[in-house]
Amino acid sequence: MAIEFPKLPYDMDALSPVITKEIIEYHYNKHHKAYVDNTNRLISGTEFEDMTLNDIILNSDGALFNNAAQAFNHEFYWLCMTPDPKPINKKMKDLIERDFGSFDDFKEEFIQKAATLFGSGWCWLELNVDEKLIITQRSNADTPIIDHHKALLTCDVWEHAYYLEYKNERKRYIESWFEIVDWDFVASNIVDYYHDLTEVCRQNSELCDYIDELQNQNEVNS
Repeated sequence: MAIEFPKLPYDMDALSPVITKEIIEYHYNKHHKAYVDNTNRLISGTEFEDMTLNDIILNSDGALFNNAAQAFNHEFYWLCMTPDPKPINKKMKDLIERDFGSFDDFKEEFIQKAATLFGSGWCWLELNVDEKLIITQRSNADTPIIDHHKALLTCDVWEHAYYLEYKNERKRYIESWFEIVDWDFVASNIVDYYHDLTEVCRQNSELCDYIDELQNQNEVNS
């Protein structure tokens, strides 16, 4: 079973001027596609051939892990952005305020961590195993999957994600990127977390209080 190269959820010029068509053509058609192609080449004829991408990531190392994890990270990154951004819904904002104090504090921490990650990698908003929101710096192909965290949002800070437009101004890229974050997608990942786990929220789970409103808001916006 081959890993599919996913279609972009918008036209290549749809995120301009924040992410230009030239960047996406290069980033998506060259880098992302290469990770998918390499993953399929490396799993051919092996025990990984019939695994899902997540299972490949959890059970591999070396070149296969690097390419499979990057295939996942890139697919997720494209979904984090939208040409039609909407304000963050109140329940998602409440959840961020619960764990970061305020939305501005969250944004400042995310930008700072993304801007100061040494070398290449990713900055993530994740739901950890204690059902708390955390921001992580992950180098190279590192991904929340390996810690069994739920990925909610990511910013790609490999140079190929921004250099054609922003040159060495990584922080300016990240600040601009925040303007096109798809907060409905972020909220949907929390809803999916519970649907994947169980149809009934865990007893006494504080996060459970947020699920219905997040789900209802996404249904209104869909």
